Amino acid sequence: MTSTDTRILRARIAVIAAFGVNGFLLASWVVSIPQVEDRAGLSHASLGSILLLLGLGSFVSMQVGGWAVDRLGSRVVTMTAVAMLAVAVTLPSLATGAGTLALAVLAIGLGNGALDVAMNSHAVQVERAHGRPLMSGFHACWSIGGAIGAGVGAIARGQDVPLGPYLVGSAIAGAAVAAVTLPGLLPPYDAAAADDAVAPVTVVPPETRRIVGLALLAFVLMLAEGVAADWSALHARDHLDAGSLAALAYAAFAVAMTAGRLVADRVTARIGAVAVVRWGSLVAGAGMLVAVLSPALPLTLVGWALFGLGLSGTVPQIFSAAGAMSAGGGGVIMSRIVGAGYLGLLAGPALIGWLAAGTSLTLALVLPAALCVLAVRWAGLLGTDGSRHAGRDFVPQSRGSLDHQRQIR
Repeated sequence: MTSTDTRILRARIAVIAAFGVNGFLLASWVVSIPQVEDRAGLSHASLGSILLLLGLGSFVSMQVGGWAVDRLGSRVVTMTAVAMLAVAVTLPSLATGAGTLALAVLAIGLGNGALDVAMNSHAVQVERAHGRPLMSGFHACWSIGGAIGAGVGAIARGQDVPLGPYLVGSAIAGAAVAAVTLPGLLPPYDAAAADDAVAPVTVVPPETRRIVGLALLAFVLMLAEGVAADWSALHARDHLDAGSLAALAYAAFAVAMTAGRLVADRVTARIGAVAVVRWGSLVAGAGMLVAVLSPALPLTLVGWALFGLGLSGTVPQIFSAAGAMSAGGGGVIMSRIVGAGYLGLLAGPALIGWLAAGTSLTLALVLPAALCVLAVRWAGLLGTDGSRHAGRDFVPQSRGSLDHQRQIR
């Protein structure tokens, strides 16, 4: 293995770690919410209002983070944002009331949003270096990190570990993994170094209409994805009287989503990003209809699994397409599209709740299926030239460019 190959491998491991640490730290915070609520003496309504600040902080920092990526490079922003998030996760343990908790939650959102944009931007850079799709696998690592964080949190709660030591311990663990791996991230891509290219990277000039289209596609698909976490178990309980087994609905979705992302890159390499989004959205829409209309729990679980499997490879391909629209960091473009998707993720559960209040939960859950049909139609936006195989042919960075990056590290 050449030094350049080793450098690329280290960068891939570093991006895997960034996604995993992000999922782990967020899960560490989420499982601590009940303790934080009791410690701060808050009502559910007050806590719900404060939690909105996490979404607000994330969205704002995504935009700032995108600007920073284009000027400083995704390597610097990723490492800085991980440090910010690790520190921020410890702050809720210090909160004594609504005001201090609000500041802590806002800090978590600021760290999370910047990291989200930066690590996705760097993931695109590593994809280019490898010359094949990798984004879905990176997103699977986020899910795996979250599962590990939730499991560790459950164990800590069972052992009555105090909130402060638990959150500090989680932050130290995440920061330690980052400190070991993130130095392997690639320096900013130097387009001038492509003069020595054997096969230079092919990029597409930013086009406002295409950016808006990809942002809308991210919005509708992540809105559909966000519905599963809050409403899958509740629908199974109310529609099928599933009792404690209702939790299996979300489990089926989450497991299928993670498994699908572990194999989606190979599928993308064979059939292209457009086909993955088009067929994935079709499968997801069909799965949702099966899940909400099924008269039996086993069939409902199959429906939620199909929903997760279909969606698993869609959003990562949108982020890859966003990053491919710029020869440099692509941070601003990425921030617009990731931000739009994040708004959809936040809006989905609330929108379903409003629709369910006016109709029924079963009827409201038809909306994600309809959005998946829209995504089938819009999938062609991922093509840089309208080609149905767009996204299939990855062109690696030249060895001259990568050697240059290694030298300036």
